[in-house]
Amino acid sequence: MSKTAVKPIAEQPTVRPLHSPAQLHFRTLRLDTPFQPRIDTLMKTNDWYDWGGYRAPASLWDEELEYFAIRSQAALFDISPMTKYRIEGPDAETFLNRLTLRDVTRLKSGRVHYTAWCDDAGHVLDDGTLFRLAETRFRLCCQERHLPWLLDSAIGFDVTVSEETEAVAALALQGPTSFAILREAGFEGVERLKVFDLADFPHGDGSVTISRTGFTGDLGYELFMPVELALSLWDRLMEAGQSRGIRAIGYTALNRARLEAGLIVANADFVTAEHAIRADRVRMPDEIGLGFMVDLEKGYFNGRRAIVEARAKGRLQHVLVGLEIEGNIPAEHAIVYHRKRKEVGLVSAAIWSPMAKRNIALASLVRPYGDTISDDLWVEIYAMRELKYERLMKRAKVVARPFVKLDRRTASPPPEF
Repeated sequence: MSKTAVKPIAEQPTVRPLHSPAQLHFRTLRLDTPFQPRIDTLMKTNDWYDWGGYRAPASLWDEELEYFAIRSQAALFDISPMTKYRIEGPDAETFLNRLTLRDVTRLKSGRVHYTAWCDDAGHVLDDGTLFRLAETRFRLCCQERHLPWLLDSAIGFDVTVSEETEAVAALALQGPTSFAILREAGFEGVERLKVFDLADFPHGDGSVTISRTGFTGDLGYELFMPVELALSLWDRLMEAGQSRGIRAIGYTALNRARLEAGLIVANADFVTAEHAIRADRVRMPDEIGLGFMVDLEKGYFNGRRAIVEARAKGRLQHVLVGLEIEGNIPAEHAIVYHRKRKEVGLVSAAIWSPMAKRNIALASLVRPYGDTISDDLWVEIYAMRELKYERLMKRAKVVARPFVKLDRRTASPPPEF
């Protein structure tokens, strides 16, 4: 009969953890953008967030002052994580006209327009900017990734669709001194760019595409370049902007500016159709303020039939509105009531606006509230007062967007500051 040998306790092997206690925390890999070496050097707050898998700054040095850099100087923001698609080929225009809401045949080379696209039920999949780089070459920029949808939609068209997010670096230069900085940096002819114009300018051994676009409602530009030119362009702008107050910023400041401009963010102010888990969370263009994009004169496009039917039969159930709220406490994610009793909607974004000197918000309301019924609206705010939350009911009124409108945004030629 065999016996199993048992070692004395003193001879038992010591079991050691594979990681030290400091290494046991959960780690998530984040991609770096081409501008990460410069951003890491400027980072003071260690305030990061996940933007499409990239490590992006929520703030860099002071979110309040970063906001004022947009409105009084010039702000440089890394938009490289923005999803970018290259769409080209003989049928590129026809394909995009079939895909998106606006008439792409009216978009000339060297121009950009803001657009959106829907599924066959007329629910918004995303919104974004469409750049016509040449007669048969486009760039589509958006918040979410849609490559499978775009490829499926392209079946039958002589067109090539590819994602170029990692290959193309991008910056937003926004604020009153942004034009002066580009001119000081030597981008000759940039003064000829009108709102939604784009052009190529030489830089290093290649070129940079500059468009007069942005997400702040201010004078501003967006710059696109191959990744190998990213750091040299950053340095060129920072050097040219020293006397014009250029500062790098994070998303928190940008988000405040976009709200003042009345601009919406996918999966923040509305849930995109591919991300919605509940059937009542999807939205049609008219329900999130994008009805102006729908061009029924151009023929068939994705969702056309459903949109027309919803309009004709009064099936539009929601409306996105701008609100002005009494007091100075932001009402972010507050419930909206009618006559303080009936719950009629929810605030998706809210700030006290330094430019407008108003307490402003975006809210999604159930029709007819915010549409034909806009009186006696209230928001429920919970404010911290001496270590205790107090429930405050504040009156709200529906107001037009944008909350802040700056003439310098559209002035041509742009003003100097």
